[in-house]
Amino acid sequence: MAMIKWRLKGKWLKNCSCNPGCPCDFWAPPTHHKCEGMLGMHVDEGFYGKTSMKGVTFLAQYHWPGPLHEGNGTVLPILDERSSPPQREAVLQILSGKAGNAWFEVVASLVSRVLEPKVAKIEFKVDVKKRRAQVVVPGLLETRVEPIKNLATGGAHVIDIALPQGMEYKTAAVCAATVNRGFGPIQYDWPASHSSLAVVEQTHTGLKR
Repeated sequence: MAMIKWRLKGKWLKNCSCNPGCPCDFWAPPTHHKCEGMLGMHVDEGFYGKTSMKGVTFLAQYHWPGPLHEGNGTVLPILDERSSPPQREAVLQILSGKAGNAWFEVVASLVSRVLEPKVAKIEFKVDVKKRRAQVVVPGLLETRVEPIKNLATGGAHVIDIALPQGMEYKTAAVCAATVNRGFGPIQYDWPASHSSLAVVEQTHTGLKR
């Protein structure tokens, strides 16, 4: 069977339990040994086969008991209630790694348990340039992102990471998740933790931007 062609371009957010400056980007172990938090995307333009993906928002909460490469992760997909059934199925296929793309394939290979997906109201606000974000799903998670604070001046401490061979993103703004809480099936509370904000273009063949 031929692989379905797809493309998602939009704003990407990943907030994890580590200190700002995601150790995974440096092949270093997680700050607290385990890795947990959430990631999400709002699609500004895109498609999955003949299905338009424009305007779709999706999230995933996750928990790994140790470094990601050791596997045994648990993931909870969260689908926006405003998305259509075909759009939701497209998101689940992409997240599962069954629709191609090295990033999603690798992450899926490290997951041993996928919880029943939740369909919920998702509030998703991301401003990469201003290094600010807010994502809320009632009953499941809440996270807020701000620039890292310069301890000398109190202003924004601007740090970007460049990964020319990256699979998740090529460049990302490194920020602070002042609030990073999960209170549903995957529970965590990591204030002052890491956040990556980026604009990405993912396709069935891999990351384009």
